[in-house]
Amino acid sequence: MALLSTTDFPLTIEKCDGFSHGRIDLHSHTHCSDGSLSPQTLIDRAVNYQIDVLAITDHDTLAGIDIAQRYINEQNVPITLISGIEISTAWQGFEIHIVGHNFDKDNVHLQQLITEQQQAREQRAITIGEKLKQCGFPNAYEDAKKLAGEGSITRAHFAKVLFQQGHVSTMQKAFDKYLGKKGRNTQKAYVKPNWCSIEQAIEAIHSAGGSAVMAHPIRYDLSAKWLRRLIVHFKECSGDGLEIVLPQMNPQQRQTMLNYCLEYDLHASTGSDFHHPNNKWSDLGRNLTLPDGAKPVWALWS
Repeated sequence: MALLSTTDFPLTIEKCDGFSHGRIDLHSHTHCSDGSLSPQTLIDRAVNYQIDVLAITDHDTLAGIDIAQRYINEQNVPITLISGIEISTAWQGFEIHIVGHNFDKDNVHLQQLITEQQQAREQRAITIGEKLKQCGFPNAYEDAKKLAGEGSITRAHFAKVLFQQGHVSTMQKAFDKYLGKKGRNTQKAYVKPNWCSIEQAIEAIHSAGGSAVMAHPIRYDLSAKWLRRLIVHFKECSGDGLEIVLPQMNPQQRQTMLNYCLEYDLHASTGSDFHHPNNKWSDLGRNLTLPDGAKPVWALWS
């Protein structure tokens, strides 16, 4: 399988030969957003886990892709890297993530949307910091920014700060008590995001020649009725596929997701949503085989 240079996006279908025979993970994160590993270390881990095709899909940023590709080229790493991004969107009061694959990273429309998303993310972080200050954590914003470095700041950085400083027993407790939408604390620091719409995200990805996939549909805590509404809206916005395989899905969930793909003529994607090496259940490439009958999203990359 040919390696990509930094100018090889989008991928041609000829370079997709062998996808059906290799290990593919189209959803992963680095420390350029809320992951733990550098792009280089993520690539090393992917090779150790015998991943053949990997997409880095950091939140609202492309910063990790060129770093990873340079490392692949310099070290002659046997892996195909796909350009990727996970764009946060707003729909009916829910935060829905749209993953873009195999696009031109320099596309003006996509770059403009990323700039707007980053501005919204930064403003949200500032407001979260102000609310946490009222909760008795005066330097939370500054500490979270240090953790984020040059990457996208996320609520996970605030959660890590609260955990590392001993204010909560786990990072999840930080979400439950302060950062999550459903927290009961009267001084909680949840801030409604100002994300783009699903339609805007899909339009930007398509303008860059990429495919748009709804990330982890089963994780949005939606009833079957609302999930169907979401998928119908996604399809009406010209979305391309659903992420129907994640490491921790049971066979019934996979069949349900496949049925949605078949009913709405959508392609299927697969990804670990890898963030941290200490979570073996969401490790790279773990349990990511597409079910029979699914149309793989990479069939669109022609």
